[in-house]
Amino acid sequence: MTSYGNFGVVGGGAWGTALAQLLAAGGAPVRLWAREDDVVAAINTEHRNPVFLPGATLSPSLTATGDLAEMADLDALLIVVPVPYLRAVLADLPPGDGPLIFCSKGMEAGSFAFPIDMARELVPQRPHAVLSGPTFAHEVAAGLPTAITLAAADADVAGKLAQALARPHFRPYVSTDMIGAEIGGAVKNILAIACGIVDGAGLGLNARAALISRGFAEMTRFALARGAQAETLGGLAGLGDLVLTCTSSNSRNFALGQGLGRGEKVEILMADRRTVAEGAFSAPVVAAAARSDGIDMPITDTVARLVAGEERVADAIQALLSRPLRPEGR
Repeated sequence: MTSYGNFGVVGGGAWGTALAQLLAAGGAPVRLWAREDDVVAAINTEHRNPVFLPGATLSPSLTATGDLAEMADLDALLIVVPVPYLRAVLADLPPGDGPLIFCSKGMEAGSFAFPIDMARELVPQRPHAVLSGPTFAHEVAAGLPTAITLAAADADVAGKLAQALARPHFRPYVSTDMIGAEIGGAVKNILAIACGIVDGAGLGLNARAALISRGFAEMTRFALARGAQAETLGGLAGLGDLVLTCTSSNSRNFALGQGLGRGEKVEILMADRRTVAEGAFSAPVVAAAARSDGIDMPITDTVARLVAGEERVADAIQALLSRPLRPEGR
């Protein structure tokens, strides 16, 4: 019986560091790869990641490296690299046959590929899984209660990985719907930007509730058209993550939207390397994919135009409010 006890984390941002800390909190050795030399040095010498997860004290059993070759001897790897850089990292991974658990959320420009699609192309010999759900990195690192979806095509692999990752305060729910888990994670970031815009523009809680509901309809249409299961979208990786990121400025995507709603420039809001808002990269890609598939996603289209600086917030809001009335299920 295969077991997964020796984990590594590829990606030293806030979420990657939080996951590494989760696994190392009991004193288990965990290795984290980060591209940034200052992050590697701080984790190894200060047991902190002041760049991406300030305030969290990390376990001494968590060590960092800037050399991907040092991740070769681990049972399983959690891949937490932003989607625009994921293809290059996967191409450089050392040989191995252990599972890759994808924790990044987004869709690749041009190819319309999700992380799992890239993995099937570049590392087809390894089992693949998706970890997605309502998770703020600082809360996971602090040991606060969290539930999340772990999806893999092989239910046996999913169950064993969930068992290995589970902690008293971290509860993975198993699924075989990787498509739904990935789409939920990608689209909710876009919708969080939209909800932040509503908040920043002072449009009220009624408007935000309406946007969450209509955004969930967009997410579901897109996901079902691509073969996802409705129950996944109604679960932690869909609705759960949507509610979290659309209601708190702790969400980087929501905070980006707040700034846009207040009239701030997107290039200034995104200039800080510590605050990568994945939805800003995903919005134009998902919007283009939806148009290609003939799927109506007006909120996603609007966010794509706003982050590209192609439309004023006031005009975008008016355009959404002026759309023809229609049955709620459409």
